[in-house]
Amino acid sequence: MTTTGTTSERPGESGTGERPTEQGAPLLELRKVVKRFGPVQALTQVDLTVPAGQVTALAGDNGAGKSVLIKCIAGIHHPDGGQIYWDGRPVHIRTPREAAALGIETVYQDLALCDNLDIVQNLFLGRERTRFDLLNAESMEIAARETLQSLSVTTVRSIRQPVASLSGGQRQAVAIAKSVLWNSRLVIMDEPTAALGVAQTRMVLDLVRRLADRGVGVIIISHNMNDVFEVADRIAILHLGRMVVSGPISEFDRETVVDYMTSGRSSRTPRNDADAAADRGSPES
Repeated sequence: MTTTGTTSERPGESGTGERPTEQGAPLLELRKVVKRFGPVQALTQVDLTVPAGQVTALAGDNGAGKSVLIKCIAGIHHPDGGQIYWDGRPVHIRTPREAAALGIETVYQDLALCDNLDIVQNLFLGRERTRFDLLNAESMEIAARETLQSLSVTTVRSIRQPVASLSGGQRQAVAIAKSVLWNSRLVIMDEPTAALGVAQTRMVLDLVRRLADRGVGVIIISHNMNDVFEVADRIAILHLGRMVVSGPISEFDRETVVDYMTSGRSSRTPRNDADAAADRGSPES
């Protein structure tokens, strides 16, 4: 567990599932990132490390700076200070198009889907494939079907089904499929299970894990601690615009996370390997 706004990883230290280009570098790293809106200090000296092939939960109370942080990564906001590293190399992400070019896709809470279009049209919206200056419907249908199959999305009746007819879980699955269709390496999800039922939440969490298992880095924002502890490999907690603690999820419990979210500190004893093994129902190896 790393506290007081610093992270223990640096380029040169590798975690499980990483696909570095600079030796041992994490997929994404933020160092001392600052963001201001006039007199309001939204982010203060924020450090964050996101390995490939792992799910990193970004937690914090309302107003902690979570949305601002992911928008800095997604190219919507430009940091006023600090540095973002991608594969160990410094980058400046000025627009969402530049983020997408790196392989960063974001699934916002409103999903940004068009109800009047079908699944294929939504997946390729703004990136339509053409042949001889005409829409190549067959190519898009094949790619859409293969992408949904690769994510084990089997509940939709047809890829030509209007999005307006889909359930909340199915719509979330389409939004996730849209993010991975373009060979993304980092997928950011903002409250992906909000307002979903039990079965739909299960489907979305399974999708999140499958993304990580494919080597994709995932950042997930969620207020649901059950979802966080089920799907995340790591957790990073913001409080009033500062990163107060980050580390493997096995080093935390729900009470400790709530302490950090609400006050920025915790007096509870960090979890150890025995605690994690007990929760998994298996003895330590």
